[in-house]
Amino acid sequence: MKRLALVFALTLSSIPSLARAQVGVQIHVALPAAPPLVVVQPGVQVVENHEEEIFFTNGWYWVRRDGAWYRARSPRAAFVWVEPRRVPVAIYRTPPGQYRYWRHEQHVARKLEREEAQRREMKEARNEARREAHEREHERRAEQHEREHEREYGHEHHHE
Repeated sequence: MKRLALVFALTLSSIPSLARAQVGVQIHVALPAAPPLVVVQPGVQVVENHEEEIFFTNGWYWVRRDGAWYRARSPRAAFVWVEPRRVPVAIYRTPPGQYRYWRHEQHVARKLEREEAQRREMKEARNEARREAHEREHERRAEQHEREHEREYGHEHHHE
């Protein structure tokens, strides 16, 4: 009898988890059969120029909606809700909206512009450092010349 009660209790305790496992929230994402993917970080691609951030990593398409994550094996399949702990860290930590309407060419152009601006800033900083060093050297030589002049002619002698 105790054994039957234990089996019954175990069965009842597993019903909520079975029910939860069977409830699958699905969403549909309007994607072409072969969406254009671009690499945004190692092992992670994103659908280019799409209104939603659709990631592709580890053989799955991933989308985040209202703070929840969904995945599908193919871009035309229904996306199924996924527990947050199962979402790859590389995309889970991505700030929402970062890759929305992502255009690889524009990103590369902006990146090149930023790098060029950094190079210009570094060049200007080096030039400024050289100017300052040159001015310090000029001042040092002028002071040295003045000291030598004072030693040679003394304090009383002034050029007129």
